[in-house]
Amino acid sequence: NLKQFNNMKTTIHLLLCVLISFVAQAQKKQPNIVFIMSDDHAVSAVSAYNDWLAQLAPTPNIDRIAQEGMLMHATYNTNSICGPSRAAILTGKYSHVNGFFKNEKGGDFDASQQTFPKLLQKAGYQTAVVGKWHLGTAPTGFDYSKVMVNHGGQGTYFNTVFVENGTKTIEETTRHSTAQVAHDALKWLDETRDKDKPFMLMYQFKAPHRPWTPNPKFKDLYTEDFPHHETFNDDYEGRIAASNNMLEIENHMNRKDLKVPAPEGLTRRERGRYERFGNNGQFWTPHDSLQGAALKNWKYQRYIKDYLRCVAGVDEAVGQMLDYLEANGLDENTIVVYTSDQGFYLGEHGWFDKRWMYEPSFRMPFMIKYPKKIKAGTHNKELLLNIDFAPTLLDLAGVSIPKDIQGESFKKQLYGKRYKGRDAVYYHYYEYPFWHKVQPHYGVSTGKYKLIHYYYDMDEWELFDLENDKNEMQNLYGKPGYEKITFTLKQKIKSLQKQYKDDMSLDEMRAMTDMVVKRVYSERNN
Repeated sequence: NLKQFNNMKTTIHLLLCVLISFVAQAQKKQPNIVFIMSDDHAVSAVSAYNDWLAQLAPTPNIDRIAQEGMLMHATYNTNSICGPSRAAILTGKYSHVNGFFKNEKGGDFDASQQTFPKLLQKAGYQTAVVGKWHLGTAPTGFDYSKVMVNHGGQGTYFNTVFVENGTKTIEETTRHSTAQVAHDALKWLDETRDKDKPFMLMYQFKAPHRPWTPNPKFKDLYTEDFPHHETFNDDYEGRIAASNNMLEIENHMNRKDLKVPAPEGLTRRERGRYERFGNNGQFWTPHDSLQGAALKNWKYQRYIKDYLRCVAGVDEAVGQMLDYLEANGLDENTIVVYTSDQGFYLGEHGWFDKRWMYEPSFRMPFMIKYPKKIKAGTHNKELLLNIDFAPTLLDLAGVSIPKDIQGESFKKQLYGKRYKGRDAVYYHYYEYPFWHKVQPHYGVSTGKYKLIHYYYDMDEWELFDLENDKNEMQNLYGKPGYEKITFTLKQKIKSLQKQYKDDMSLDEMRAMTDMVVKRVYSERNN
């Protein structure tokens, strides 16, 4: 009858409303986030970038993230050194604003300040960090943390000491640090987290940081010698600051770096002196018949192979995470990021380490996948900064971005929508002279040109035409024909310094370098 028909219509209507509401809620479900970060992983050692080492040292698991999402080609660091980069990533703010601008004698990270994990936590996320932290103070804004604390906060590759949830000290003796971090992160995902909440996991490795000690399972990887980068024998002509350094493979690698065993019977102090010998340019050779170019190549081969073996361990751990997400039905609604805290030198300019505004250390790997929203196999070449990571992750999670965050969300780039990109990126490095005697400097890059000012105990400028001199070998500053671009870039520096509140005097900048504030963890073992 009509009454029954109307009741049926009402019931169907209600069911449809419930179904529509359920679908809408499912569509609004906040994505999970897995933020994977290694330490000192050069762009050239990520095969997705098809750089000079790509065919020789592939990273198939890391590459999966790029293949299933977007590869960013122009991601840069604001201060290329471990702790300050991590602080910038957490806060979305430059070093001079978040207060953590150098590792050596710069104090510890102010853990009371706003970070993106805290903001996600307030928005209902369950948050965790596992692995390297290197900020001195205990992690805040995390429901779970297990971070490395020995060796000056760097952690070690073996017998790594962790602090769990800020209180419990654990020495892990059965696994290489990379494998241990993978084990702990997967255990948290599988056994501990609240399955009814979205999660944000920071999955962070010590590798491939110095002293580049790989898992023994990779000891036979890379038996053939690697080629040298075309700038391997750079003479630094026209670049005074670059010629005055302590990060040359030939002259500044020590015996521990290159796995030369210490003699038997030494005390702990004597062993330390033996292993550190070479840091300050002292000459040494494993045997007197090895000298000159042959010695330099021997050091390079020992270094590059161990570095890339450490990368292989990270790649394996990334694969384990991706496999877990897929096996447990989490991959479709999980944002996965892979990055490093900065780039690194793998023989470019004859160097190891980072710190400089030159491309190998200034540029960072960054790739991201989110199957629901990001088209697989896409690329982006816009200028990005590490301070952009925090606002972007907040934006992707549907969390409001505080106005005091200095970075900019690049969600529109990821989603293929119209956007206005940056026309330049600003950089500032402070630490001197430890560890590698890199002059404090600031600068700006447009992607086409780069202008750098070294200001601590010299007044030197460098200008590079990146399109015609990708290796930054020819300093064009002061050369005829470059007056206009130099003027324009200096004006851009002033504009960005004002925008980012870094428009202090040179004396004030030098005072930041000279400042001495003890850290909780001694950095003497860097």
